[in-house]
This record gives sequence, structure tokens and C-alpha cells, in this order.
Amino acid sequence: MTMLIRDLMTTPVVGVTAETAIGTALRLLDDHKITAMPVMDKDGVLTGIVSEADIVQDATLLNDRVPIAAIRTTTETPPRKVADVMSHLVVTVDVDDDLDVAIDLMWSTMVKSLPVMEHGSVAGMISRSDLVHLLAGRDDRIRAEVRELLQDEGPDWHVNVRDGVVTVTGPADPHERRLADILAGTVRGVIAVRIH
Repeated sequence: MTMLIRDLMTTPVVGVTAETAIGTALRLLDDHKITAMPVMDKDGVLTGIVSEADIVQDATLLNDRVPIAAIRTTTETPPRKVADVMSHLVVTVDVDDDLDVAIDLMWSTMVKSLPVMEHGSVAGMISRSDLVHLLAGRDDRIRAEVRELLQDEGPDWHVNVRDGVVTVTGPADPHERRLADILAGTVRGVIAVRIH
């Protein structure tokens, strides 16, 4: 079974415009516990992406002291905008792409979050933290899927999974052992199957 990006992406989309104040963008990232947001124009068209790294490198946010020049100035300095720090080059994926496409892109580009597109619009975001969450629960998911497949063949067979390696205990004759091996091997994420 193939897992699609739509199965793991984060929705609804939390996005900003280029005119959003950096302080507002920072609060959105913090409030929603996300690492990046798409930057869209007033029509919802993707124009860039802004991440924690983009905002944190803006040294003016980290300086608590007000410069003397600012005190003497009678006009207020407008707050910095997302447009000042955002990335204009954006790597995207499609909702119906295989999850491996996102993994390969994150690995090859070192990008931590990708906008997910559907019919030209941003439908969601997928990040490394989404992948970590998936992988952390991988063994439980594999065990449940293998048990479901083997339930009819051997309801008393026991299934254990550790780091993607499936151990099936119970099949006695060679035909049952081979069947358990084949069925368990069809589950996505299984690295090896051991029959005891």
C-alpha cells in the first residue's frame, strides 16, 4: 500500500502574505507549533515560504535594547515585513505524490517543510516533523496491518515488530510459514520477516 502526501500533510494551511509583519509571522509559527508557512498573495497564489530560520536570522528581533537613534526619531519605523526575509524559491509537492517524493526532496534539498499543492493552490504543508511522527509509530502500524492480514490464516499466530523487522510466531507447516512470510512482506515499511 502506497502512502500519499495527502495522508500525512498538515491542514488547514496557516499562511501569511508578504505584507504580514514579522512579529505576527513569528507568533503564528509559535502558536501553531510549525516551522514554516507558505507566503501567498491576495488571491491565494503561492509566492514564497517563510521559516523559523528566516525570521530568527533577523537580528532586529533579538535586540531588546532600543537604539538611541530610534528614541530621537520623531517618526515611527514601520515593522519589518515577511517580504524582507522570505524565500522566493519554493520547492513544492502535489497531494497525490507518493510520500517518498517528499522524503527525497527534503533529503536532497535540505528543506525542512514543503508546501503541498492541489490544482494550483496550497492544500497543506508537510515537514520533517510529520515524517518523524510517522516513523515513530511505524512499528505499531506495521504490527496492526500484519495481524489483520494473518487473522484469517492463523488467529493464534503472534506478531511482533521491531525497527521494521516482523517476527511471526505460530505457523507450523511449511505452507503456513511461507504464506505468513508472503503476507507480512506485503505491508509497507517491512524490512524483513522472520517466522518462528
